[in-house]
Amino acid sequence: MQGLEAYCDTDERRAIRDAVKQICDKYDDEYWRDKEKTGTFPFEFANAIAESGWLGIAMPEEFGGAGLGITEACIMMQTVANSAGAQAAASSIHINIFGPHAMVVHGTEEQKARWIPDMISGKTRACFGVTEPDAGLNTTQISTRAVKQGDKYIVNGRKMWISTAQQADKIMLLTRTTPIEECARPTDGLSIFFTDFNRDHIEAREIEKMGRHAVNSNALFIDDLPIPAEDLIGEEGQGFYYLLDSLNPERMLVAAEAIGLGRRAVRKAAEYASEREVFGRQIGKNQAIQHPLAENWSELYAAEMLMLQAARLYDSGQKCGLEANAAKYLAADAAFNAADRAVRTHGGMGYSAEYNVERYFRESVIQRIGPVSREMILCFIAERALDLPKSY
Repeated sequence: MQGLEAYCDTDERRAIRDAVKQICDKYDDEYWRDKEKTGTFPFEFANAIAESGWLGIAMPEEFGGAGLGITEACIMMQTVANSAGAQAAASSIHINIFGPHAMVVHGTEEQKARWIPDMISGKTRACFGVTEPDAGLNTTQISTRAVKQGDKYIVNGRKMWISTAQQADKIMLLTRTTPIEECARPTDGLSIFFTDFNRDHIEAREIEKMGRHAVNSNALFIDDLPIPAEDLIGEEGQGFYYLLDSLNPERMLVAAEAIGLGRRAVRKAAEYASEREVFGRQIGKNQAIQHPLAENWSELYAAEMLMLQAARLYDSGQKCGLEANAAKYLAADAAFNAADRAVRTHGGMGYSAEYNVERYFRESVIQRIGPVSREMILCFIAERALDLPKSY
């Protein structure tokens, strides 16, 4: 079946795709169904990716990384999400791919040497602490507060929807260091720390959720967490602007993962349609089956082309906000549509865990919601591409 793998236009990129796929293929549907059923983190898979050095694909060479671009990282993550693990597999390593970006750009050489090698090797498992229950997408309104006391900061607050917190030993944490009422702009006064996930001061409560049970999501309760001053990234109060540096790469990676998942769903549906016979003929001969799957293929291909264009712009140092956001929007919708169609192509068996497509469907929902909703993306495009007034 043609056109269902990551688009690669060079020998190096094809080699990345093939090498990552070789690792992913060792972890089959049965492995991932078991992880989903038991809610068990896929340590074996995540460790295999780390041991092969792939967590450092976009990290600086001087700290053990490959020094490649976001394009190569997207090819990698699309390949991972196109495997049996789908979104769960991608989510188990996602934070290591984009999360350290603020550190790479704004951290000191000492901080990079202290943190990056362990992240690349998989020795350090990190989580990303930004979202809060009362702020949602309005990041400037977070209330988690860091107060400096001598050579450390004391942090109190809450975070919500924090992936992999049950396994994390480090956290990239966004806090307020200056109350918002004392700032000239709401975007001022926020700071980023990369510090120990100290369970004496951080309680992680797992959230029961719709899908992706192998990778936990959590509510964090932070009580008098001490953070050494040397764990502050960049300048105090500049954290929001540092966070912006990682938003476009994250949009692209999420788009790549959605495309990978969507293509796996289409492939499963097409295979089933070729085998399943009803009324004496393969259901795949029916245009009511063929046409929707062809539409899914086309939507995923279009989203991939835009994602790659966004990545090309980013890697060449050009503006890419519109392209990155639009790619995430199109890819998330395309993946959702593909997963929904895969379930319906299977009919009653699509509702069965045995055929896996119900898992893809449940996992495809999260890509439309996070890390930014499709509605907020449309607002952004309306303002930046169409010069319409801000609506929120």
